[in-house]
Amino acid sequence: MDWQALVLSFKLASVTLAVLLPFGLLVGRWLATTQFSGKAFVEAVIVLPLVLPPTVLGYYLLVSLGAASPLGILVQNLFGIQLTFSFTGLVIASIIFNIPFMVQPIQRAFEAIPNNLAEAAMVSGLSNWQTFVRIELPLAWPGLMSAMVLTFVHTLGEFGVVLMMGGNIPGETQTIAISIYDRVQAFDLQAADRMALLLLMLSMFAVAASYFAAAKLTRRR
Repeated sequence: MDWQALVLSFKLASVTLAVLLPFGLLVGRWLATTQFSGKAFVEAVIVLPLVLPPTVLGYYLLVSLGAASPLGILVQNLFGIQLTFSFTGLVIASIIFNIPFMVQPIQRAFEAIPNNLAEAAMVSGLSNWQTFVRIELPLAWPGLMSAMVLTFVHTLGEFGVVLMMGGNIPGETQTIAISIYDRVQAFDLQAADRMALLLLMLSMFAVAASYFAAAKLTRRR
C-alpha cells in the first residue's frame, strides 16, 4: 500500500473541497435564484470540465499555467511559486475540474425550494441572511452534502488532469490513482489490487453515507 500517495490524495481532496464549498454555495444559489441574459452560457462554462476529456483540460491548463506561459512567469517572479508539476498545480487543476460536481447539485437543491417560502420568511421579518441560514440552507442540505461527497470522492480518483498538471513526483504530485497506474505498469498487480479495492470501498462508503444522511433528514422533515 502506497500510504504516501494516499495521504497526498486525501490532502488534495480536502483542500479542493475547502476552496470549492463556499464558491459552489455562492454560485449555485445565485444561478438558482437569478434570471439574466447569458445564464445559459454561464451554466455551459461551469459544466464544460465535466464533458471535456481530462487530458484535454489538463493540456490547456498545462499550456496556460506552465513555466513558459505569461501567467506562469508572472506568478513565479512575484511569489516564487511554480504552478505546474507541484502540489499547487494539482490544487488548481482539481478545483477547475471539480467545479461542476460542486455547483450543479447545489444549484438543483436551491431550485427545488419553493419561492413562497422565502417570501413568507421576508414577510415574517427575517432578513436575507436569516432566510438563507434558517430556511434555505437546511432545505438545500441534501444537495450540499451530495456536492461535497462527489467532489471529495472524485478528487481521490482523478487521474488524467492530475497527471498532466502535476506529473508523477513521489511525495509531491503522485496521487493514489497515479500510484495504481505505476503498479500496473510494473506488473505489481497485488499492490494495485489493494489500492484499487481501498479506493472502491472509500467511494462506496462515502456515497452510501451521504444517501443515508439525506434520507434521514428527509424523514425528520
